[in-house]
Amino acid sequence: MNALLRYQLALLARSQRWIAPVLLYAAFLAIGVQGGQPVLDSLGYGAAVLLPVAAWLVRVCVTNEPPAARHCAAAATTPARVHLASLLAAAGCTAVLGALGTVFVVLISKWADTDGGVRVSPLTAAAAGLLAAFTCVLLGTAVGALCNWPLLRGTGWSIALTALGALLVLVTTGSPARAAVTGLVSGSHTATVTLPLLPFAVATLLAAAAGTVACRLSSRRT
Repeated sequence: MNALLRYQLALLARSQRWIAPVLLYAAFLAIGVQGGQPVLDSLGYGAAVLLPVAAWLVRVCVTNEPPAARHCAAAATTPARVHLASLLAAAGCTAVLGALGTVFVVLISKWADTDGGVRVSPLTAAAAGLLAAFTCVLLGTAVGALCNWPLLRGTGWSIALTALGALLVLVTTGSPARAAVTGLVSGSHTATVTLPLLPFAVATLLAAAAGTVACRLSSRRT
C-alpha cells in the first residue's frame, strides 16, 4: 500500500491539478480570516472551507490516471487497493493543508472570545480546530468518494453532485461537519473550547463506509 500511495502522490504532484483546490483554500483563508479576529471563529471558518477542497482533491485523484494506466496498476495489485490509495492520497494532502491552515489561523488570530474580554488558550483552540478540520476533511473525502468514479462516470453529474454534496454536508442539521464548525463558533461567544470528538468519530465512520463502497465497486467496474 505504501508504494501505491507514493505512486498516487507522485501522479498528483506531476499533474498540477492540485493547484486549483489549494489556491481556492488559500483564497478563502485570505478573504475570510484577518489578523486580530477571534481565534475560534476563524478556526471554524477555516475548517468549513476544507470540506469542498477535500471533495475536489478526491475527484482529482480518482480521475488522474488514464484507463490503461489504472488497469496496469490494478493488475499488479487489485482495483480496490489502487482506488483506496487514491482516496488516501487526497485525504492525506487535504489533512496536511488543514493542519498548516490551522497553525496559520492560530498565529494571526486574537486569543480571546468574540467580545475580546476573555482569553482563550491557543493550544486548546488549535486542538479543537485541528479536530474540526480533520472532521471536514473526512466528510469531504466521503462526498468525493460517493460522487465520482466508480459510482458516477459522467463528468457533468459528478462535478455537480460533488459541489451539491459538499454544500449539504456543511449546512444540514445533524451533520458532523456542521456540529464541529458550530461548536467552534458557539464556543467563541462563551469563551469555551470543546473538542469535537464525537463529530470526528462519526466522520471517521462515514468516510470509512463511503471508501469501502467505492473501493468494492471499483473492483467490479475496472
